[in-house]
Amino acid sequence: MKNLLERLAEGAVLISDGAMGTFLQAKGLAAGECPESWCISHPDVVKGIAEAYIASGADMVETNSFGGSSFKLTLYGLGDKVREFNRAAAALAREAMKDKGYVAASVGPSGHIAEEEGGDVTAAEFYEAFQQQVLALAEGGADAICVETMSSLIEAVQGVKAAKQNTGLPVLCTFTFELGPKGFHTMMGVTPGRAAKEAVAAGADIIGANCGNGIDNMIEIARHMRAAAPHVPILIHANAGLPVVEDGRTVFKETPQYMASRVKALIGAGANIIGGCCGTTPEHIAAMAKAVRS
Repeated sequence: MKNLLERLAEGAVLISDGAMGTFLQAKGLAAGECPESWCISHPDVVKGIAEAYIASGADMVETNSFGGSSFKLTLYGLGDKVREFNRAAAALAREAMKDKGYVAASVGPSGHIAEEEGGDVTAAEFYEAFQQQVLALAEGGADAICVETMSSLIEAVQGVKAAKQNTGLPVLCTFTFELGPKGFHTMMGVTPGRAAKEAVAAGADIIGANCGNGIDNMIEIARHMRAAAPHVPILIHANAGLPVVEDGRTVFKETPQYMASRVKALIGAGANIIGGCCGTTPEHIAAMAKAVRS
């Protein structure tokens, strides 16, 4: 099978998976429980989620390792489990995908703020934590590393460098943007264009956006990123709309049919890999896969 970057270079539009966190919650993950621990305690559930997305048409699945850094795991008293959890996360996704597609290992934000941005973590400390995580993910069988849901360029750049310099795998880097009076920015004030340029400069092979927006906003974000980086593949993982609370429950209202109806416009805006984030299900992925392949 050709590697991920070769497929994209040929012009393929690939389908990625949907939400992990909300799917785990539906399977019984309790509030305050460490999602990554389920790679050890509930491996069949974690593998089953990947299998459900693959059956729906996903060419690529992410691993259950979004919060698998030492920063995040330490909050649960599990800071010594970085290698065990991340290796298992990648291995479960690999077992589910087999040789039919790609495993993109999820590396989420640390939850800390860089010193230069008013926080207490140095760039070197970010790098060290990400290095530990990506080495375990590569060992578990990942095909690529996805540094995702970033707000800080400082943190994102360290994640990209740690992955590029220690694994040799393709690296994806995605950001989360909010729409304000002056357009789209991350929480740290980074525009989609600037995020695209600086992620590529750091070594990212694929750039993009995930979470925080429904598919309509993501079309506009993709346009900005494509203008800033004309030749770099773009990944878009939209939420199933913005969350609303109904009867005390958080729900996402965009249907599989609606998201599928916007796929053509998303591809036109520059997206090369299309999947879902919060609230998306295998049904959403199946509908979008059908739209892409038709």
